[in-house]
Amino acid sequence: MPTTPSVRKRKRGFSDASESDSISIELSSLSDAQIGPVLASFPSLTPPKNIAYNVFLREEDEGKEFVKRPSTLAGETETIEFSGSVNEGSDGLGSRYFLALHQPGSSKLIVQPTPVYLVSREVKALKNFKPIESVISEGFHARNVLGEAFGTKKAKAAIRAHERNKVDVSAMESVASVLQDRIDEGTENLPTQEKMEESANAARLIPAYNADAERPEDIYPLHHIIPEPEWATLDGLLHKLKNATDDYSRARLLPNARSDWLRQNLMLAYSVPKPKSKVAFQDVIYASVMFTFRGIAGRNVPDRTVLLERLAPAPEIVVDGLLSRFTETPRGSAKPQMTSENETSLLTHLLALCLKVDDYATDTSLIATDLKMSPPRVNTLFKSLGCTIGKLTPQELKRLGLPDSVGQEKRAILRVPLTFPKPKQKKRT
Repeated sequence: MPTTPSVRKRKRGFSDASESDSISIELSSLSDAQIGPVLASFPSLTPPKNIAYNVFLREEDEGKEFVKRPSTLAGETETIEFSGSVNEGSDGLGSRYFLALHQPGSSKLIVQPTPVYLVSREVKALKNFKPIESVISEGFHARNVLGEAFGTKKAKAAIRAHERNKVDVSAMESVASVLQDRIDEGTENLPTQEKMEESANAARLIPAYNADAERPEDIYPLHHIIPEPEWATLDGLLHKLKNATDDYSRARLLPNARSDWLRQNLMLAYSVPKPKSKVAFQDVIYASVMFTFRGIAGRNVPDRTVLLERLAPAPEIVVDGLLSRFTETPRGSAKPQMTSENETSLLTHLLALCLKVDDYATDTSLIATDLKMSPPRVNTLFKSLGCTIGKLTPQELKRLGLPDSVGQEKRAILRVPLTFPKPKQKKRT
């Protein structure tokens, strides 16, 4: 037997109204200063429905907009008081609230701005109630009495020690404000977090830097690494390098002839039709001198005459500058020494110069081999300069003119904005 399909009728909703049934929104005609309807929220409680509430306003705020005036909503029963307040300018806890009135058969929707009150309750019988003091102190007293009467010598000694060390809080109430004032005076000169960070950055054993630099080449200015008078004296060595017949001969003209980093940069500089600029060559020469100075100085710095011989053909002003900046002369001694801080400062200046020569992407393994140091320690020094140890992006490979295979190698890369590694916090034990 075939079934008859049922027909369900859909109720006519608001969306089914004809287009002519439009509603216009209008603001209430009440004055802004006139008290109007309000919204009240009763968190965690349900108030009785037969309570009459009143709104209380300050007389000195008369004439201001009602929703922006400080006001209090209050109501009460025989046993409970309900109240909530709105502070000046809060206007509904950070939001604008409106009440809307729509009369049936009318095409107008009237909206009225209103404040919102968070209402709390208070039991009248408990308003003047004072809490009973804790009986814990009474329990301690009773235990001490029993201990004094029946306890061992050790227990009695512990009770007497506890009594001696007990702090009378009531006796300190009169001096609490004085203590607080002294604490405020003692802490007002404490540095802020920003000032502490600035002091920590200023104490770093690195060349002077520009924290607001917008390009890597502006972070460490050249003459913050190499003093200008020393840098100018290197000009005489450029002609000898230019007249050399091959890369091996050029490397032999510099102090650190066995340096892989030095030979690689000399080879790259003269392998192109137009060699690098004069500035780049002078940076390479000075880096070669710093490599050699670090290798022969160590803890016991040789005499000046020995240094001049070993660092030849470096000018005397360069050798004297390295001695003055990266060594110290102990009191009562005429012989300079290189402390661990001096060595760290020398290495960071050297690595900053290598970054300039390498277009701010240095092969750390090559540097570690020349310095005879472990790669992790060299990476730590580069990080102290604000470098990140990672792989070059395709854009950086293209800028440096390196093949794609180099992209798999990690290098020390200096980028902007300059960020230093945060000190490691010790784990709580």
